[in-house]
Amino acid sequence: MITAVPETLVDGAIALLKSLIATPSLSREEGPTADLIATYLSQHGIASQRVGHNVWAQNRHFDPQKPTLLLNSHHDTVKPNASYTRDPFAPTVEEGKLYGLGSNDAGGCLVSLLGTFVHFYDRTDLAYNLVMAASAEEEISGRGGIEQLLPHLPPIDVALVGEPTQMQLAIAEKGLMVLDCTVHGRAGHAARDEGENAITKAMPDLQWFQTYQYPKVSSLLGPVKQSVTIIQAGTQHNVVPDTCTFTVDVRVTEQYTLEEVLAIIRANVQADVVPRSVRLRSSGIAVDHPLVQAGLALGRSMYGSPTLSDQALLPMPSLKCGPGHSERSHTADEFIYLHELEEGVVGYVALLAGLVLR
Repeated sequence: MITAVPETLVDGAIALLKSLIATPSLSREEGPTADLIATYLSQHGIASQRVGHNVWAQNRHFDPQKPTLLLNSHHDTVKPNASYTRDPFAPTVEEGKLYGLGSNDAGGCLVSLLGTFVHFYDRTDLAYNLVMAASAEEEISGRGGIEQLLPHLPPIDVALVGEPTQMQLAIAEKGLMVLDCTVHGRAGHAARDEGENAITKAMPDLQWFQTYQYPKVSSLLGPVKQSVTIIQAGTQHNVVPDTCTFTVDVRVTEQYTLEEVLAIIRANVQADVVPRSVRLRSSGIAVDHPLVQAGLALGRSMYGSPTLSDQALLPMPSLKCGPGHSERSHTADEFIYLHELEEGVVGYVALLAGLVLR
């Protein structure tokens, strides 16, 4: 069953997105956009609550006996990069595109979810509850975002996370573990045969990170991927360095826990390996989950996503889906098509209409 969506709902979502673009909301500085979101909900007769810069609300006829679906997207943005040719905070429509920082990631998803929440807010016949959460600090995986908000929400059974997927169904997502590695040598004069060069000692470790293949490969997400992204050693040309430090970006599939991958790494390299966090885990949802099946019934396709979102911090099953294109995220002169915004609202409403959670 596809429920008709009032044109005013789409227009309101677009107007809200323009206001969000015009209001800088870098991570940890989202207060003004939180105000805008709370005002939007209030204008539709919806009382919201706030935890830090996170804004949330629940449907009018919330019933603790029913399962609860979380609608979540974020309202923080990355910093505009130096390649912008437009004012990143000036919402401009040209040739069907709405330009502006955060328009695609993830403003379009956020306003589409908010419009969807407004649409269903007063319904008395829902088979589930709705909780809407506009979260902060997603772009930095900060502790002041969805992680801070979750304890204040009612129990959640499943989450729909708004990120640009062209409205396709990302049913799995890689986790992230960043490692700081240190190899120790012994300083000496470069002109003499003395000291123990930490750079030379680090080479086998660097080679291992480049070539090692984890045995278990995910059917959706592929292999675990690890990349050395930063390396530092030495202070003078004539001194053998006694320390070499390097950073490794590890993208982990559902085939391994972060702890399992960390144990494998420590067993194979000589460097001291310190993870910055083991919070950002691989996430996903079963193919036979009613939320996924509802998407498939609408002709959507499934895939595994290599990019990280707030899903990594959600302990319940979660589906990532939203308007926009992931490849536009964090790019100069970011934009989203107006027709994508309409498809977002209509698509979300269609996904939720008739949904039965068990």
